[in-house]
Amino acid sequence: MTEESGSQLNQESRQPVRQEALAPLEATQPKARLRPPRGDLPLTGLAFVWETLRVVIISLAIIVPIRYFLVQPFFVKGASMEETFEDGDYILIDEISYRFRDPTRGEVVVFRFPEDKTQFFIKRIIGMPEETVEIRGDQVIIHNKQHPEGFVLEEKYLSSGQHTIGDLRFKLDPNEYFVLGDNRLRSSDSRRWGALNVSLITGRVFFRAWPIGELGGIQQVNY
Repeated sequence: MTEESGSQLNQESRQPVRQEALAPLEATQPKARLRPPRGDLPLTGLAFVWETLRVVIISLAIIVPIRYFLVQPFFVKGASMEETFEDGDYILIDEISYRFRDPTRGEVVVFRFPEDKTQFFIKRIIGMPEETVEIRGDQVIIHNKQHPEGFVLEEKYLSSGQHTIGDLRFKLDPNEYFVLGDNRLRSSDSRRWGALNVSLITGRVFFRAWPIGELGGIQQVNY
């Protein structure tokens, strides 16, 4: 209930003035004109339009920066990230974090598809810039300065029965990432079309808004 509507209800709840008691006074004196408090004055047509426009402008000033510069919603389409994200999931991505830091391994990101930039894809970051990613024997092996001989990536988020199909070795440039879908059997990812340039990354997935049963933040993966 708004403050204005509350005041109206309070006024209506008072006892009605008995008009007959005022009759003798009205016969001898001019009628008094009661002026409602300034805050309760009715809006004229022009004032109503201006008030509505003001609300719209303020709302847009708040919503537009959030929508286009901070947070952006997406529907997941397809099975490439099952069982982490299902077809039809409604997710929110954070568009501002990567302006202050670099993406990290394990984060799920939304990006423009390198072969068709009108499309958006969702995948998980596996390989970091200047690393070498090797896929062999159903395993992902990462070679970097800390582990020149390579280490096997433990991917506990993969559902049972998943297999990382492929036999490749890929060296990443300074601005490139290697991304894979969690459903390795049905994902079009860096195994097929190569590295993802950082300039194509829109943001990281940080919240799932639908379905209601899965509502909540997305946990960060620790390898």
